[in-house]
Amino acid sequence: MSVVYINGEFVATDQAKISVFDRGFLLGDGVYEVIPAYSGQLFRFEEHLLRLQTSLDAIQLRNPFDQSQWHNLLSQLVQQNYQSDLSIYLQVTRGIAVRDHAFPADTQPTVFAMANPISTLSDQVFENGVAAVTLPDNRWSRCNIKAISLLPNVLLRQQAVEQGVVEAILVRDDHITEGAAANVFIVEAGTIITPPKNNEILPGITRDLVLELALQHGLSVKEAVISLEQLKNANEVWLTSSTKEILPVTNLDQTPVADGKPGETWKTMIQVYRDYKKSLHDKAVTI
Repeated sequence: MSVVYINGEFVATDQAKISVFDRGFLLGDGVYEVIPAYSGQLFRFEEHLLRLQTSLDAIQLRNPFDQSQWHNLLSQLVQQNYQSDLSIYLQVTRGIAVRDHAFPADTQPTVFAMANPISTLSDQVFENGVAAVTLPDNRWSRCNIKAISLLPNVLLRQQAVEQGVVEAILVRDDHITEGAAANVFIVEAGTIITPPKNNEILPGITRDLVLELALQHGLSVKEAVISLEQLKNANEVWLTSSTKEILPVTNLDQTPVADGKPGETWKTMIQVYRDYKKSLHDKAVTI
């Protein structure tokens, strides 16, 4: 049985409990983060912690730990659930209080963290890619906060699932924002393009890493507004996230993207990404 962290203790999953008066449970008043751990090493840890701090600041919730305390806590969680590749989910809520929309005067934040295995891309994905649909982005205007209140994203993702596809790509005022649970890239005339960071998208850590690695390997990249027309006429479409990594979309709204196969730029990029992961594994082994 796997082990989770809850408010100062590592316990078996069936022993983890929170109060029904926790504001995360009653009001969705909290934020979360997802950090991959490859070969036992937390991946882009500082970048994830910076994004967590940004989300906490945005909802005026104090960070219960400093960086070294978070690293110690999460490293212990990785070791107690050790597998080659893990996804670490952590959540901080405003804690227990009488139900009221206004912030309580003084509460202790609730901290929860768990580890789940990361699945690798199947051979079928490499050969065929995945399908997605476009849907109107009807979420709130502060999507840059990684808030636990994800009902709009859940409903959009469910619409995609009910259409037999893996993701919804969201459209606001005729331009692309992101997926229901991923950032979006296109390849157009040999250039990798992703929407710029703003309040309409979550600033993805994997998104930033893809841009960084692409530049390091001499690929043409830019951050720019992507219109719905550009998306539909793109040479390639990708989804990125900590758990999806880089996923090629080859069918969009029941229409093939280009020739309906994962593109050459994606093949280059996924190899670069995997080489980067391998270098981290090799480094961990030699330490």
